[in-house]
Amino acid sequence: MIRVLLVDDHTVVRFGFRLLLEAVPDFKVIAEADSGEAAYRLYTQYTPDVAILDLSMPGMGGLEALKRIRTHDKNARLLALSAHDDAMHARRAFSLGALGFLSKRSAPEVLVDAVRTVHGGRRYIDPSLAQELALAEIQGIANQPLDQLSEREFDVFLRLAKGATVQTIANDLNLSASTVGTHLYNIKQKLGASNQAELTLIALRAGVIEV
Repeated sequence: MIRVLLVDDHTVVRFGFRLLLEAVPDFKVIAEADSGEAAYRLYTQYTPDVAILDLSMPGMGGLEALKRIRTHDKNARLLALSAHDDAMHARRAFSLGALGFLSKRSAPEVLVDAVRTVHGGRRYIDPSLAQELALAEIQGIANQPLDQLSEREFDVFLRLAKGATVQTIANDLNLSASTVGTHLYNIKQKLGASNQAELTLIALRAGVIEV
């Protein structure tokens, strides 16, 4: 039996994934979480065989949860799930210890294959991203400026690039506005941007957001 922890902040998404996974005889969803904080707590409580983590969640967020889980258990088998099907998100997930990366835009049945692969201790890369990741490594794109950002800064950067205000981001991530402001200052310094519009342009050019 492959015991799965399912992490996504959308109840409907978790319900759909649970139905899909538990239709397979040897799969069992043993717990669900709607935040990074809950994901870490439930992982330490249940030690699932595979944890499926959405990367874009309020609070701690999926990337930070992934990092903390791997720090707690270096043998954790983690499958990152993202609505963003770009190489940047995949590289960050893999660099933090994920064994697999899957776009939410993939066909539902692909999730089963991804979980089996990760459970077997093998790396799974979304087929639509495999070529892009390979080209990025060959061309040295992995060293682009966005890689200078910490996980929290990258999360804040994405939200700013999509037009969110500092206060909105503070509310979504359970941070103070001053903390988000500090992140904003550091992000602009690292990326050489002077305003939010320039951050949006950088994100578009990097392919981490869409028009």
